[in-house]
Order: sequence, then C-alpha cells, then structure tokens
Amino acid sequence: MKRVRNFSDWAYWRLHLANVELAEPCPSDPAELEAWRARVRERLTEFLGPDPEPVPLDPDFSDSVDCGEYQRERVVFDTEATMSVPAYLLRPHGEARGAILAVHGHGPGKQQICEPTADGYADALARAGFVVLAPDLRGFGERADRTPDDKYHCDWNLVCATMAGVVPLARNVWDLRGALDLLETVSEAAADGMGVVGFSYGATCTLFTAARDDRVRAACVSGYLSSWATAHTVPGNMCGSQVMPGMLGHIEHADVASLLGPRALFVESGVDDPIFPIDAARATVTQLGRIGVDVTHREHAGGHEWSGAGVPEFFAAKL
Repeated sequence: MKRVRNFSDWAYWRLHLANVELAEPCPSDPAELEAWRARVRERLTEFLGPDPEPVPLDPDFSDSVDCGEYQRERVVFDTEATMSVPAYLLRPHGEARGAILAVHGHGPGKQQICEPTADGYADALARAGFVVLAPDLRGFGERADRTPDDKYHCDWNLVCATMAGVVPLARNVWDLRGALDLLETVSEAAADGMGVVGFSYGATCTLFTAARDDRVRAACVSGYLSSWATAHTVPGNMCGSQVMPGMLGHIEHADVASLLGPRALFVESGVDDPIFPIDAARATVTQLGRIGVDVTHREHAGGHEWSGAGVPEFFAAKL
C-alpha cells in the first residue's frame, strides 16, 4: 500500500501530543498524596523558571472617582526594575468584607472588568463590599504594545521570551503576586487571606497564582479549568501566554489545582464551552474533591463566557 504523506504541522503536532500520557498521575493511595504534591510543586517551579529580583512596590495613586458604592483609584506599582503595573483599586465606602485580586482575560484589560456590565466582575465584587485590585496583565490595557495587524501579541511575546529563557505566564504570575503585596498594604481586610478571581486567561493566571502563593485563601476560576490534554486539541486555543515548555505529560490542570490543598476553589464552567470541554472540567473537579481540595463546581448554560452566579457569596463565606 502506498504511504500517505502528511504536510500539515497541525496534524503532526496533534498526532504527537495525542500520544502523550501523564508521567506521574495523582496516586490512589492517600499515604502517597503529600509526597506527590511536593513533586508537583517542584515541577511547577521548574517549568515556570526563576523569579525576577524583587523591587520595592513604590505605588503611585491618582484619578480617584466615586462610583457610588465604592471609590476607584488608579495605582501604578513596580514589580521589576524595568516593569511597572497599572491597576484600578476599588474600595467600598463601608467596611470591607475581604480583599480580592481580579484578573481580566484576553481583551481590553482591567477596564472591561471594572465596568458595570455582565462581565464586570471587579465592579460587581466591589459593589458587594470587597476591596478589589484589578491590574492590567502584560500586553493588555495600558500595557498593550503596538502590534501589526497580522501579528498576535501573546505569540510574539512568547518568541521574545523564549529567546531570553523566560516563560510569559510566569512573569504575569510574578506581577500578580506583587499585586497581592499591594493589597496587603492598602487593606486591613487582606490580613486574614485574600481571594483571586479571573475568567479565561485571567482564570489561568488565577489558578497559577493561587498555587504559588499561600496567601490566596479562596480562588474563583471561570472558563478554564479542564485539562491540557483536551484543550490543546482545539485549533488556535493555546496561545503563547498560557503555555510552559514541555508541560504536556508532566503537569496537568488538576496537578496545579491540587496545590491549593484544603483552601477553597470555585470553578465555573459553560456546558457548551468549545475551548475548555465540560467533560474534562467535571473529571478534574471530581479528582480535586477526592484529594482534599475544598472545591465547588458551578455549571451554566452557555459557552466560553463569565456567569458569576454565586461568586460574591463564595468569597463572603471563604474570606
């Protein structure tokens, strides 16, 4: 029979990645769980790479606006010697119910989630009485770079970062941990632990930040938690902002989420999400429940979109 030749990179990688199996799945023996978690933490640290040198936050506050139930200020703080982060700080006029870091997804940046719209979860949480800090991720909002129409910033950034031996996701997580530092300085409500919330790429960053920083007492991950083994098969899904070199087969969504341990995790999934399949989300949530993560799964009738039902109540109960 004549050989069928392949010319497609997409087919090549799909065949290759479809055969990757997880090298060290979660153990079934509870006695082995903590040692497994320790190895997961080591792998995650290795994949993300070394952190930058810390610098003083040196925050500057400006542009205070009364938004009714809360006051919104613009703040800029430093996370590296050559990198600063613009953010909105939303402070309720009354006593705060807790302190939350709100992370936007792909799109306009912090402005989108700080508006009183259906996906304005920073605004909704501030109106519910929480102190909320909403920064721009690298390449978004005030940090957006001019990019030619035929180029995608996240992938261009991955090329530059790869040449420098840096993982872009790791740098955003570094910035968000700096944002937690800032929350601790501006709100007494942060003293007992903080929350993090995000949708889509914001959920990616939320999960990784919670896994890396024990100050996060509760995390809401919307439109993301499933598995890389399924999500990578969606064409064009894994942009350069979300990947780590060599991750498939060595670390999974459930592995990262396992590092939350007994801390609280709220997972929101659209049953028709074409990017992060619902069956994989259900399987991952089930696994997390078996290994002691305090996990709540809220499904909604919709696709890749924010719902927010029950999120303020979750943070009120857990912070």
